Amino acid sequence: MKTITNTNFVKNVVLLAIMLVGTVSFAQEEDEEEKKFSFSGTVDVYYRANLNADNSAPGGTPNAAPGSSFANLPGFALGMANVIAGYEGEKVGFVADLVFGPRGTDAIFNSPIYSATGNVVNQLYAYWNVSDAVTLTVGNFNTFLGYEVISPSANFNYSTSYLFSYGPFSHTGLKADFALSDDFSLMLAVMNRTDVTELNLDGKYAYGLQLGYSGQYLNLLIDNGAYEIDFTGGFDLSDSFFLGINAAYFDGDGAGDFAGVALYPQLATSENFTIGLRGEYFTETDFFGAIGGSDADGDASVFAVTLTGSATIGDLIIKPELRLDSASEESGNFLDSDLNPQKSLSSFLLAAIYQF
Repeated sequence: MKTITNTNFVKNVVLLAIMLVGTVSFAQEEDEEEKKFSFSGTVDVYYRANLNADNSAPGGTPNAAPGSSFANLPGFALGMANVIAGYEGEKVGFVADLVFGPRGTDAIFNSPIYSATGNVVNQLYAYWNVSDAVTLTVGNFNTFLGYEVISPSANFNYSTSYLFSYGPFSHTGLKADFALSDDFSLMLAVMNRTDVTELNLDGKYAYGLQLGYSGQYLNLLIDNGAYEIDFTGGFDLSDSFFLGINAAYFDGDGAGDFAGVALYPQLATSENFTIGLRGEYFTETDFFGAIGGSDADGDASVFAVTLTGSATIGDLIIKPELRLDSASEESGNFLDSDLNPQKSLSSFLLAAIYQF
């Protein structure tokens, strides 16, 4: 009897082990299938106030705000809801990135049929991993130039830089990414003209090139005679200190030029809090843009310093921010309480970003 009991016990243990292995294997396969599809995004809101200027917004347009900030509305204001759906297969996949709200609208403002369709597409593309070293992407994708993006969770500072505002936001076309080695990468692209996302309006195309080395990227965009050269990178100077860099020069082929450089030092003081500074110098020539200067020739420059704190509470990020913009001349974007142009603007905002 004792032998029979032990034998039954062993059989039961073996059977249970087989069942557990089968269950774990099935669960792993199910998890792998579930991981192929993804759904993520952000929701952001903020409060903003000028400290030395008017805080009204007649007709929805603020009397005083940096022309570059993408967070320029006074009082309690909405950013955007960003919803991203994707599928990641072994060889192919897609991304559908939709935006709803003022921040998203500003990012896709140049869509040629936006007003007619209520377009909310930020990105919409499919890709094919041809090999471990080559990926082809076709559709609408965010620009490869610059340090900052439209997503408030992907940027450290909540308001955006002049370099971001002047640079392209999105491209529609075909790009090829090549992993040349562990350190070197190359991207080549042919696209519709800058920010023309749904169709090609005039039969002309833009061309892009990116050369990467260990997290540093040199970018070139050529668009119907105009071109932009951009460097984007950063360095971990210690376990808690990071320095980001962005510099760009744009030649508009007679339609105005601009150039700028921005530094992004960031210090992590704990696991849940980081403080960072963006110092940016930006200049434009024959270009009536976001600086809003009164010079008849369209020549102006601005120095902007943005101090941002970033506190993480679970999936919620709280960002207090103090921003100081100082222009070379009186700016129509910096109206004081008497609605007179002035050379500088100081502002404060408090943003809340939830990411899922």
